[in-house]
Amino acid sequence: MAMQQLTDAIWEDYCKQRQMDTIQWEGFPDRATVKNILAQLHRIVFFRGTEIQLEQSVAQVWADLKSQLRKVCPKEQADELCRAFLGRIPAVRALVETDLQAAYDGDPAATGYDEIVLAYPGIYAITIYRLAHELYRLGVPLIPRMMTEMAHGTTGIDIHPGATIGSHFFIDHGTGIVIGQTTIIGNNVKLYQGVTLGGLSTRGGQSLSGAKRHPTIEDRVTIYAGATILGGETVIGSGSVIGANAFVTRSIPANTTVIMKSPELLLRSREEL
Repeated sequence: MAMQQLTDAIWEDYCKQRQMDTIQWEGFPDRATVKNILAQLHRIVFFRGTEIQLEQSVAQVWADLKSQLRKVCPKEQADELCRAFLGRIPAVRALVETDLQAAYDGDPAATGYDEIVLAYPGIYAITIYRLAHELYRLGVPLIPRMMTEMAHGTTGIDIHPGATIGSHFFIDHGTGIVIGQTTIIGNNVKLYQGVTLGGLSTRGGQSLSGAKRHPTIEDRVTIYAGATILGGETVIGSGSVIGANAFVTRSIPANTTVIMKSPELLLRSREEL
């Protein structure tokens, strides 16, 4: 097939007015710029430098963030949103400090805060979530989700910016973790890799937008690898432990351990195979 024929076939498909073709891409935030904002914000949270260098970094974030906010919010609100968001950085740092402490206290392999910041995917994903969550609370569309999805792509940890997460949050290993939009997590909670805090599949679709669809995890809960907890009415009581690969769709009382019944192991000599 000649190049012109290929082009004609694709163009003909565009003319079918598919829903995907109604998206106005020119009005969306630029992914490269948002990624750069993310890197700058991470440096500000874990800043090492002079006050003048910090002022330069903050000014750069302000300029870049404002340019993207003007694409998704009324232009006259961009400055105020920048001011409000950057004003919350000290509060974000205070929470991240507790997350670092939880990681250090919870992982005997950790040699110090420096290793945790540089090498632990969990703390990176949590830090980006905490920044994105503040933009989400300010009502900024698209950008918070882009931020957490960039962290997801880097770490394999998917935290929706709308989730509510308390202090001293520790993600160990982290790959495959999913935390849904309306999840509520208390203080001193620890998750291992492969945990899903999700919604039950229903036919409600968009009619459920804004409803509580994901579980509530109270204080001092540990959830081990591969566990799945679903549903907006599901509450895991404080001090509970959810064992590996457990599948939970109902509330669990406080101070309860939930474990899956051990499967039977079949052992055969290699000579029998």
